[in-house]
Amino acid sequence: MSTVRTYITKSKIKIIRLPLMHSMVLQLLRILFLLTIIITPPSTAFSLKKATMLTPRTPADVQLEIKDPVDPTALTQSKAILAELRPNSSSDAINNDDTLSSSSCNPKALLNIAKRLGDIPSHDTNASYMVSKEQCQEAFDNLSSDEKQTLLNIHQRVKLFAEAQRKSVVDMSIDIPGGKAGHTVSPCRAAGCYAPGGRYPLPSSVLMTVVTARAAGCPYVVLASPRPAPITLAAAHVAGADIVLCVGGAQAIGCMAYGIEACEEIGAEEVPACDVIVGPGNKWVTAAKSLVNGYCGIDMLAGPSEVLVIADHTADAEIVAADLIAQAEHDVVARAILVSTDLDMIAKVNVEVERQVECLPEPNRSTAKEALGQSFSIVCKDIDECIAMSDKLAPEHLEIQTENSQEVADRCGNYGGLFIGTHAAEVLGDYGAGPNHTLPTGGTGRYTGGLSVFNFLRIRTWMRIDNKNESQDMVEDSVRMARLEGLEGHARAAEARSLTSTPAQKKANNGSN
Repeated sequence: MSTVRTYITKSKIKIIRLPLMHSMVLQLLRILFLLTIIITPPSTAFSLKKATMLTPRTPADVQLEIKDPVDPTALTQSKAILAELRPNSSSDAINNDDTLSSSSCNPKALLNIAKRLGDIPSHDTNASYMVSKEQCQEAFDNLSSDEKQTLLNIHQRVKLFAEAQRKSVVDMSIDIPGGKAGHTVSPCRAAGCYAPGGRYPLPSSVLMTVVTARAAGCPYVVLASPRPAPITLAAAHVAGADIVLCVGGAQAIGCMAYGIEACEEIGAEEVPACDVIVGPGNKWVTAAKSLVNGYCGIDMLAGPSEVLVIADHTADAEIVAADLIAQAEHDVVARAILVSTDLDMIAKVNVEVERQVECLPEPNRSTAKEALGQSFSIVCKDIDECIAMSDKLAPEHLEIQTENSQEVADRCGNYGGLFIGTHAAEVLGDYGAGPNHTLPTGGTGRYTGGLSVFNFLRIRTWMRIDNKNESQDMVEDSVRMARLEGLEGHARAAEARSLTSTPAQKKANNGSN
């Protein structure tokens, strides 16, 4: 009993030290906390005191933080790198935010940058920024049979899902007055895919990007990844990348956006400019994507990774904790969020998070612990409030671990990827259940979705008039609307197709004669 009294005393002090809160909220929190202690055995209460890895927050504390994913310093550095890549481009086009020049990247400049920034060994006089298809094949051949099969399995599942997406949108046409109108669906010519190299090799990102571009029908796919591990090159072989560039950061994005000139002197072949660039990366990748956006298409400007788990009393605390830690080990700025109707579940998850994170190897443990330091839990009065909290934050990954999980999932509106039920682990999505793992972060799931074949497709409309007589109502409507908008040139262009009205320009000409 003395243990409980000591804990209650300390917990009161802790509550008093919380940031400025309304007195009624403080009193309510005290009552809730004391009730938890009263109904919890002393041994468990003592463990709850120690396990507070997820910072407790109330729904009122939580706001969507819209942060610019582009780091200002990285932006400045990326501008300089893009300018250095193309020494023959218009003088200060990039630095002055003027129209971007169309000149390709200089291969010697790229080689110098790649050596200076550590993409390739600086002392190697024969080093190249390109990896041959034969090297990728060799990397695959050197894998164990189980590793090969895993790559092939994931490739097949991602391909199956992406191809089904592609089939979901088709060419179409409808009748319009006097003719037809419709749209065509066609792939971009060249796709650029980025796979991070950094903290961990991510062959899964190779498969998610390259396979999706191929399923969309892109005839040419370029992959860039800094210091690619053998498993990354093996994934490039399986996915079918046409060219692999072993460069990263802003220089990789610049190469894919503008293309690279051929250079016999260093044995470099030409790399075409890509129409679309996709894939997550570090702050220099994000900054460079923001700079080339418009010159070519991009998928998104990705921020730190995040997961939000909605859990009620039926959830398994051990599994919830494991999923939170899996996201936290991505990066020190990753965020893991638990939203629950059950104080006891939050307490149990905290205990599990503390226990499980200590069992991770390094550097995973240190990375996860730092990320968990900025992660938090929210206690909600009911599932409706849990859903409201999730929709406000629009998380990259949303897991539903509740009773009637499908029903709860159907009511959620904002997220990047949705994982329904205890067994639908977010990591299964990471590693190729089918849907793409490149997802919107930082609340952008409110208005966009993850990477898909649609990022590589162009839906272009057309119209044709076959019967001039049947189109006259449409012609007259166009004439009238153009004049309502004050666009006389538009009105006269429509009148030139009229069978009943004399075009205004003809009236003017007749009057002058």
